[in-house]
Amino acid sequence: MSDSTILLDPTSELSPSQRQRLARPEKLDGLTVGLLDISKARGDVFLDRIAEKLGERGIAVKRYAKPTFARPAPTDLSQQIAEEVDVVVEGLAD
Repeated sequence: MSDSTILLDPTSELSPSQRQRLARPEKLDGLTVGLLDISKARGDVFLDRIAEKLGERGIAVKRYAKPTFARPAPTDLSQQIAEEVDVVVEGLAD
């Protein structure tokens, strides 16, 4: 069995981009965590709890929301997130 991981792009791209996964940080202390709500029902409930738990540990949190779950995040939102936080948790729900 190989150690490589294959990530599939759910956006139906005909030729998806290829890129290396970034290494996960060993710890979140001193980092800013972005919480992205994709605008599905109850995703905010999940992210509220994550924000609460991170806050209890003194970890900085920034919240973001996609305008709709039916489309990828707008480019300007993706760029803003990339500039402002170190790691992202994307809230999926249903």
